[in-house]
Amino acid sequence: MDAVKEKAFEKLVSNLEDLIKFYLQLLDLARKEKEALIEADANKILELNSQKELHLQKIKLADTLRFKHAKELCVMIKADSENPRLLEIAQKIPGVMGDQLRNLHKTLDMVITRIIEINKDNEMLTQKALQALNGTMNNIKETLSGKKTYERKGNYKQGPE
Repeated sequence: MDAVKEKAFEKLVSNLEDLIKFYLQLLDLARKEKEALIEADANKILELNSQKELHLQKIKLADTLRFKHAKELCVMIKADSENPRLLEIAQKIPGVMGDQLRNLHKTLDMVITRIIEINKDNEMLTQKALQALNGTMNNIKETLSGKKTYERKGNYKQGPE
C-alpha cells in the first residue's frame, strides 16, 4: 500500500479508536445512570443526562469524520465511496490492516450493542418508577377526595374525615 493510502488508513483507524473511546465513556455513563435510577437520585440522573448529551455530540462529530475518512479511503481503494462500510474496506485491504479494521468494527459493534441493552434496562426502570409514582399519586388523590357515598344519616360525605 502506498504512503497516501496508508495515511488515509491511519486517519480512519485513529478516528475509529476515538469513536470507541467515546462509546466506552457513553457506556460508563449509561451504567451510572442505571445505578442512579435504582437509587432514585434525581439530581444525579439529570447530571448524567447532560453528560450523555455532550458525549452524543462528540460521537456525532467523530462519526461525521469517520464517514469522511472512510469515503476518502474508499475512493483510493476503489470501494463504494457513496456508502463506505468498514467491513467492505477491510476486504479490499489485505493482511494486518484489514484485520485491524475488522477488529475495530467488532469492538464498536459490541460496545454499541451493550449500550443499547443498558439503555433498554434503564428505560424499563424509568417506566416502572413512573408507574409506581402514578399509583402513589392516585392513592393520594383517592385519600384526599374521600368516598363520595351517602352516609346512613342521609348526608353526602364531602371528603376525608
